[in-house]
Amino acid sequence: GKRFKRSSNLQEHRRIHSGERPFRCPRCAKSFKTPYELQRHALTHCAEKPFKCADCGKDFPTSNALLLHQRQHCDDKPHVCGICGKKFTYGSSLKVHERVHTGDRPFVCPLCGKGFKQSNALSSHERVHTGERPFVCKTCGKAFKQSSYLVIHERAHTGERPYKCEACGKAFARPSLLLQHHRVHSQER
Repeated sequence: GKRFKRSSNLQEHRRIHSGERPFRCPRCAKSFKTPYELQRHALTHCAEKPFKCADCGKDFPTSNALLLHQRQHCDDKPHVCGICGKKFTYGSSLKVHERVHTGDRPFVCPLCGKGFKQSNALSSHERVHTGERPFVCKTCGKAFKQSSYLVIHERAHTGERPYKCEACGKAFARPSLLLQHHRVHSQER
């Protein structure tokens, strides 16, 4: 077992195993394991984002957030999976990936016992039991259990269709609709 000088550090460490995320953002309902993570996340809601990525133009509220983002643009992926050779920018990403090979699901739902590879997947699953729908459309008020569902829904209001068919140029709001459309072209051959 690991040892900690402070009980607060032990509590934070236990949350890695339990998946508990008691610190919730009041603006978007995302949850975090530590107050520091919540504080860092809160900066994403700030209107002021003075740090700009020279590669893609995306703006960030802190220099540290910009540095983390910039690693995605470079080929610096020092963390390599010993099983399949896939490379990762962050050690934490490699750790999550390794669960694909081991089948390890350390985040367990206390209500039904279902296991998950990532703590955010457990948090999302728990809404099945609670019925909570924290992601609300600002245009029409419709609420969703997952932020990704809200993003897809908002495209109905904006008309955004980011998934484009390379064969004919037709665009779709969801990747599943593009996949369905691809069958049209495969039947033409």
